[in-house]
Amino acid sequence: MAAEHQPKALTRKPLLLNKVEGSQEVVNMAAIVPKEDGVISVSEDRTVRVWLKRDSGQYWPSIYHAMPSPCSCMSFNPETRRLSIGLDNGTISEFILSEDYNKMTLVKNYQAHQSRVMMILFVLEMEWVLSTGQDKHFTWHCSESGQRLGGYRTSAGACGLQFDVETRHVFVGDHSGQVTILKLEQESCSLVTTFKGHTGGVTALCWDPIQRVLFSGSSDHSIIMWDIGGRKGTAIELQGHNDKVQSLSYAHHTRQLISCGADGGIVVWNMDVERQETPEWLDSDSCQKCDQPFFWNFKQMWDSKKIGLRQHHCRKCGKAVCGKCSSKRSSIPLMGFEFEVRVCDSCHESITDEERAPTATFHDSKHNIVHVHFDATRGWLLTSGTDKVIKLWDMTPVVS
Repeated sequence: MAAEHQPKALTRKPLLLNKVEGSQEVVNMAAIVPKEDGVISVSEDRTVRVWLKRDSGQYWPSIYHAMPSPCSCMSFNPETRRLSIGLDNGTISEFILSEDYNKMTLVKNYQAHQSRVMMILFVLEMEWVLSTGQDKHFTWHCSESGQRLGGYRTSAGACGLQFDVETRHVFVGDHSGQVTILKLEQESCSLVTTFKGHTGGVTALCWDPIQRVLFSGSSDHSIIMWDIGGRKGTAIELQGHNDKVQSLSYAHHTRQLISCGADGGIVVWNMDVERQETPEWLDSDSCQKCDQPFFWNFKQMWDSKKIGLRQHHCRKCGKAVCGKCSSKRSSIPLMGFEFEVRVCDSCHESITDEERAPTATFHDSKHNIVHVHFDATRGWLLTSGTDKVIKLWDMTPVVS
């Protein structure tokens, strides 16, 4: 569903703390080092860099390590200082960083995929390394032995990967727009179910293990919130970007979702409100308000001697309506429409000012964001972009 009007940014804004520059190509992923003034980044220029903040206030590399292939993704575990790096050639390389973050030591390589590694998760509780690749495979390895434990073929290359430790369910989002849920055992997996709600490929997944809700971002510019724990099959749409959603993060303590996209937008969604599902679009051969025929309804056009009209749909009630009966626009934030969208005239009259109150704040990062990482302990957000720049933001004015 196309967004029609960009909402105005609200007054509470993230504060730009610092810019980290120096990469020669796109920074595909980066992470804030907890309890340190540091950042770890992996880039298309084949480098792994650990940036530490110096007395000058600038970040300079304490580690600069060249890999044999472009670095596509990473997973960092602060407790063990284990850094897993996915490469364009399908390999996952695992390193241990020293306590002072001045040295990285290679532990092992996993021949995980036949082509580019898209996403990695290291699960300390299971000692598993989970990964997805452009080769349309999800795989998992034992991080102690390096042995491959199993795999599953996905319908397309997968960019989204999340894991629930309690139930051992893995969520895989792929370029076909499908989300696959698998149950993992030590050396086998079984298909639980699949979801399909996006019209474009799934680009990012985010899991809230407390509320048991899964968020999926897509190239169709939308986010869907899937109620996994409630088992009601509820799917709530969130429309707040003008380009593909690239990355998602969740602030558990405030129940706020942070989404970032190729439009440069950082959107902070309040998920602590009672949201409503968007209605199914109804089928009809004539306007369900004025009964005028649509242009394919030749019989009614002939009988009534009227020219057929173009069909539209009201975003609030889902009814098939003509342009005249849906001339109004309104935001419907509780349905996820922070932008103004088409509604029929009667629904427009029924929407109160209170119902139009925004449930998200919009901020311009001024770069095409590829990935985000949120450090909840400090309220910092890291964004890495196609402009080869990493930006650090203080989100406490917004996420608090």
